[in-house]
Amino acid sequence: MSRADARRLATWLTVGVLALVALYGIVFPGSTAGEVFWTAIGQSTIESSLRLAVPIALTAIGGLYAEKSGVINIGLEGLLIISAFAAVVVADVLGGAGSTGFPPVVSFDVGGSTYTIDPGVQLLVPNVWLGIAGGVLASMLLAFLFAVICIRYEGDQIIAGLAVWLVALGLAPFASKVMYGQPSTPQVVRLGEWTVPVLSDIPFVGPILFDANPMVFIMLVSVPVAWYGLNRTSFGYWVQASGENPKALDTVGVNVNRVRYAAVLISGFFAGIGGSALSLGSGGLFNGAGQTMVDGRGFIAIAAYLFGNYNPFGAFAASYLFSGLQALQIRLQGIAPTEVFLMLPYVVVVIVLVLVGRTRLPEAAGEHYESGED
Repeated sequence: MSRADARRLATWLTVGVLALVALYGIVFPGSTAGEVFWTAIGQSTIESSLRLAVPIALTAIGGLYAEKSGVINIGLEGLLIISAFAAVVVADVLGGAGSTGFPPVVSFDVGGSTYTIDPGVQLLVPNVWLGIAGGVLASMLLAFLFAVICIRYEGDQIIAGLAVWLVALGLAPFASKVMYGQPSTPQVVRLGEWTVPVLSDIPFVGPILFDANPMVFIMLVSVPVAWYGLNRTSFGYWVQASGENPKALDTVGVNVNRVRYAAVLISGFFAGIGGSALSLGSGGLFNGAGQTMVDGRGFIAIAAYLFGNYNPFGAFAASYLFSGLQALQIRLQGIAPTEVFLMLPYVVVVIVLVLVGRTRLPEAAGEHYESGED
C-alpha cells in the first residue's frame, strides 16, 4: 500500500468512526456521545465557535496568500500579538469608549492669542474601530519589515518568521508593562453586537448569523472575497504564478517581488484584523501573560490553510473545526478530565497534518527570485 493510499484509508476510517459516534449520540441522547453531539450542534456552541474562529480564519487567509506567492510567513503568531496589543493601546489613547471626530478641531497659539480651526461638520468614528485600524496598521508594518528582510535582503524566511514571533512576544508585554505597569492592559473598550432587524428573529439561524459580533460578519464576508480575489482576478493569478513559476510571471512583464510584497502585506492586513478582533472583539483588553492571549492561534492558522489546501473556504472550515473543539471543551469539562478537552484542539492539529499530508506546497515557496535570473 502506498503512502497516499494509507493516508486516504486513515482519513476514511477517521470519518467513519466520527459518523458512528454521531449516530450513536443521535440514537442514545442520554449517553456521553449523545451529550457531546447535541452540545456540538447547539446554538450557543455554534455562536461561540464562529466567534472563536475569527482570528484563526482571518490569519489563515492572509497566510495562504503569502505562501501562494512564494513567501512562507510563519510569523503570523507575531502579527496577531502585535495587532492585539496595538489595537487596545490606540483605542485607549483616543479615549476608550468615546468617538473621535474627523476632520479634527485644531487649536494653536500665535502671539499670545489662541486660534481655533473648526470644520463645523465632523464624522464621528468610534474609538474601538480606530483601535482596530491601529492594530491592522501595526500588523502591516511588521509584515512589511518581514517582507523587506525576506525579499529585498533574501533572508531565510523561516528564521525571519520566527524572529517576528519572538520580537512581538517580548515587545508587546514589555510595552504594556512600561505603559500600564503590568504585562496585561486594563480593559478599555470592546465591540458590541450587531443586530440585523427581522433577520435576527429567524429561529436558530437568526441569532447565530444576524445578532453577532461584527468581526464574525467581517470573517464571513472575507472568506468568499478572498477566494474570488485569489481565483478570479488578475492579481490572484499573479500571486499563484509567483509561487509556482516566478520566471514565467517575470517573462510577461509582471514584477515578481512587487507581487510578493503585496501578498505579504495582505497577510499582515488579515492577521491585523484577527488580532484586533481577539482583543477588542472579546474582552476589550490585551493579556500579555505567558504566550499572551494569542496562545498559538497563529500556528493553528498555518495548519488551517494547509488543511484547507490553500483554499479560503477550506481554511475557514478547518478554523471552525479547531474553534468548535475549543468551544466544546468549555461546555463539556464535567464529562471528562479538563486536561483532555484542553489538549483536544492541538491533538486535532497533529491528526489533520498527518491526514492531509498530500497538500502540495507551491513550487517556489521559500525561494528567492531576482528579475533576469536564468
